[in-house]
Amino acid sequence: MTEAEPMIQAIDLCKHYGSFAAVDHLSFSIKRGEVVAFLGPNGAGKSTTMKVLTGYLAPTSGQARLCGLDVVSDRVKAAAKLGYLPENGPLYPEMTARELLSFFGEARGLTGGAFQERLDYVTGECDLGELLDKTIGKCSKGQKQRVGMAQVLLHDPEVLILDEPTTGLDPNQIRHVRELVKKLGETRTILLSTHLFQEVDAMAGRVMLVNEGKLTFDGTPDEFKAKGSGQMDQAFHALTAHNQE
Repeated sequence: MTEAEPMIQAIDLCKHYGSFAAVDHLSFSIKRGEVVAFLGPNGAGKSTTMKVLTGYLAPTSGQARLCGLDVVSDRVKAAAKLGYLPENGPLYPEMTARELLSFFGEARGLTGGAFQERLDYVTGECDLGELLDKTIGKCSKGQKQRVGMAQVLLHDPEVLILDEPTTGLDPNQIRHVRELVKKLGETRTILLSTHLFQEVDAMAGRVMLVNEGKLTFDGTPDEFKAKGSGQMDQAFHALTAHNQE
C-alpha cells in the first residue's frame, strides 16, 4: 500500500438492531501515520463502530476495510494487520502475563526467537517486568490494562484500535501510554476512543465525533475547540447536547 491509501476505511457503514440504527451511513478514511481521537456521548455508536471495524460485529450494510482488506470477506488477513484493545478487554485470569502472551503469540504464528524478540519489546514498552509471572487475576485494573496493551502490540500490527486505552492507569502510566501512542503513530494508524479531552490534545492530530450513529465532526483538535470558544468540553456539548435533552 502507498502512504496515501487508507489504512482504516468505513464506507457507508450501517449497523442496525431491529429498527434502531446504532451506526447510520458512516463514512471516513484514516491514513498511515494518523492518530485519530474518536469521540461521542454514551450510546452514540462509537463502540459499535469500532467493533464493526475490527470484524467483531458484522455490518448491516456498507463496508469496513483495514489496510485495503474487507474485514468481513478477508477477516483473517485483516485481523493479522490489527491490534485491538477493547475497553475492559477480556484476559484469562488463571494465566500469568507470560503465559497469556505466549498463548497469543502462538495464535499469531510467533515462535522461537521471533516471539522472544517481540516479548522483550512489549515487556519494555508496557512496563511488564514485574508482572510477567504474576497471575492476571491478581493484577490491579491498571496492571491488566498494561498486559492488554502488550497483547495488542505483540504481533507488531499496522493498525491499532484502542478503546479507552488509559482506563485504570495512574498518572505516570498515563503519561507513558501517551508517549507510546505518539511514537507508534509515526509509522502506524491509530484510532482511539476516549472520554478524556486531555488525551485528545496529548495524543491525537485529528478528531472525529459521532452522535446518534452519524459523523458530526472531522477535523483537527484546534478546529474542534473552535466549535466551543476554544474549549473541548464546550465544543463536545455544543455538538451533542440535543440528544441529552
